Amino acid sequence: MTAPAHPNRPRRSDATRAAILRAARERFAADGYERATIRAIAADARIDPSMVMRYYGSKEGLFAAAAEFDLRLPDLTAVPPGQFGEVLIRHFLARWEGDETLAALLRAASTNPGAAERMRGLFADQLVAAVSTFGTDPATTARRAGLVASQVLGLAFTRYIVRLPPMVDVDPEELVSWVAPTLQRYLTGLPEN
Repeated sequence: MTAPAHPNRPRRSDATRAAILRAARERFAADGYERATIRAIAADARIDPSMVMRYYGSKEGLFAAAAEFDLRLPDLTAVPPGQFGEVLIRHFLARWEGDETLAALLRAASTNPGAAERMRGLFADQLVAAVSTFGTDPATTARRAGLVASQVLGLAFTRYIVRLPPMVDVDPEELVSWVAPTLQRYLTGLPEN
């Protein structure tokens, strides 16, 4: 078996993937998830639409790969311990209200394994790290982060994806008053025996 003639040269498939991701990021940013099409993204990348499908399988898979997500969690070390839940739910509501890419990722994650993996990674990498700063038992950190995620994602799903009327109609301040105590318990409270 012989080595490739140019081992340091990027493969054509790498350049194609990069062009697709670049075009997808621009198209999703300009048109939003719903209006962006595989055909338009392929045209922007100057490739055949079948190549997009070959590399990413679906629009949801492409979105999951292309979208850059950061929860931008606040620095909670300066927050008084009794306000963790309130600060966190206010932050999440502001992020969901102001960034349609998070709703698009949640929508895609419900049907696409790649997007679901991206969502898991996002929360594992960022939320678990934030929860670990609360000084709770390290053995329960991942579980506490999972409980916070279940509350926040459930709220986001009913308010921004399904658009359940009672959840859409409620004022954000009222949501804070309902959800903050639950997050506070997840973050700092002791599990009931």
